Amino acid sequence: GCHSSLNLTSQKATDAVDGIFRSLRDIARVRMHMKQFNSIHNPGSHTHQASASYKPLLKQVVEEICNPDRPDPVDIEHISSGLTDLLKTGFSMFMKVNRPHPGDHPLLIIFMVGGVSVSEVKMVKDLVATRKPGSQVIVLSSVLLTPHSAVELLFAPDRLQPDAHI
Repeated sequence: GCHSSLNLTSQKATDAVDGIFRSLRDIARVRMHMKQFNSIHNPGSHTHQASASYKPLLKQVVEEICNPDRPDPVDIEHISSGLTDLLKTGFSMFMKVNRPHPGDHPLLIIFMVGGVSVSEVKMVKDLVATRKPGSQVIVLSSVLLTPHSAVELLFAPDRLQPDAHI
């Protein structure tokens, strides 16, 4: 609600920062039920707090998909489609049937709602090239984020329908 620093008041700044933290708390609350992808922050240990790190959600997901040990993904769900998958799902009630792993396929399509930056796309490309060479990854998004547009989205009054002119 402030187009110029001349119109900026302490109350408007406080309201904007409160809105950002409210959004971050909402995101944290939604991700609490996740077992594996519930945080992008690693606080480090009590003895080595300098080892705290940030690991983007997109990187966590791609690393899980490209994991050579191939455990069943905890927070990634396979949705059955077709007669074969439907039969496997039915038989899984009576016997152990392994669910398909997202890394089984040579083509991976990732769609990021809310935007993706060029650096995130490059990170995905590099991860897949080193961990799963020969696979093809297509990254789609609702918008290509720039540093300026990402900040505008933080301050958008309605984050589901932002008026950020991106």
